[in-house]
Amino acid sequence: MKKKIFYIIRHGQTDLNLKGIVQGRGINSPLNDHGVQQAKAFFNAYQHIPFDKIYTSTLLRTEQTVQQFINKGIPNEPLVGLDEISWGVYEGQDLNDSILKGFDELVTSWRNGELDHALEQGESPNQVALRQQEAFKYMLQQDKEETVLVCMHGRALRILLCHLTGIPISKMDDFSHTNTSLYVVEYQDGMYRIIDAFNTRHLEDLQCTK
Repeated sequence: MKKKIFYIIRHGQTDLNLKGIVQGRGINSPLNDHGVQQAKAFFNAYQHIPFDKIYTSTLLRTEQTVQQFINKGIPNEPLVGLDEISWGVYEGQDLNDSILKGFDELVTSWRNGELDHALEQGESPNQVALRQQEAFKYMLQQDKEETVLVCMHGRALRILLCHLTGIPISKMDDFSHTNTSLYVVEYQDGMYRIIDAFNTRHLEDLQCTK
């Protein structure tokens, strides 16, 4: 199989990100004004890359983040496997002390290897990894797509980078992310390799003007 290069970014900022309200697979929030500016900054920095295809999650904030690339006529496709983890009953809730305590206990359990642990009505990291694996299996089957742009979500991105590169998912928090941060991942000979990690250079001028 030919080499593939995946440019994988997190979506731009939403008002719920800014306000500290729990988002997840069940919250379909749009970008806010700053998120739109982040998306424009990413486009300006990477519009020269000859992307063959764009994949997003099924959630609006990822499509909006790469809309300028879509406007160039690059084919795009949403995949449920790229959706954010479901935070279950926490979705749409303020990060109050009770929820922060619950998150801390949840993340601690994941770090301890309890990767089937999920919030009520939510998803576990292992469940997310399974649907991500199906999504990437599908993308690898597309022989004419050598350079691919993928827009997804923060927690899902951390899980993805672990199982693509053979790192235990319990170490997912070792991967940093922020809105529109970039990881570039190369696939060749059945192996994935991160060749650019947590790249935010496109945001430097934007951060200076905030």
